[in-house]
Amino acid sequence: MKKSASATWTGGLKDGQGTISTQTGVLREAPFGFKSRFEDGPGTNPEELIGAALAGCFSMALSLGLGNAGLTPERIDTKAQVTLDKQGDGFAITTIALNCRARVPGADADTFQRIAQETKQGCPVSKVLRADISLDAALES
Repeated sequence: MKKSASATWTGGLKDGQGTISTQTGVLREAPFGFKSRFEDGPGTNPEELIGAALAGCFSMALSLGLGNAGLTPERIDTKAQVTLDKQGDGFAITTIALNCRARVPGADADTFQRIAQETKQGCPVSKVLRADISLDAALES
């Protein structure tokens, strides 16, 4: 299975504009720019998209882990807070804080914590955040 997304940027850093699109069309030329990333301007930004991807992946993977333990969740709510900090001349994502609240009939706290910690390490988006990233870049004329 392969999924794709794309981004287009025009202009300089502070005065430019970008759009982000996904293969499924859920995002179709969603705007992003300097203000949506570093200030409180309209549009999306890469950090919130990473947070959304991790929260969604974690919630699904936690449901799987609980199911494998014979537990069926009624509801799993996960929020991801992605922190972008200035480092030297640039910026870096320094932390992602997951906050999960779940209603799981029959689950005890120890079992839930064990499965949640395993899920944090094992969900595909958690793994990709530790992955090697390849790049094929070419200059067009």
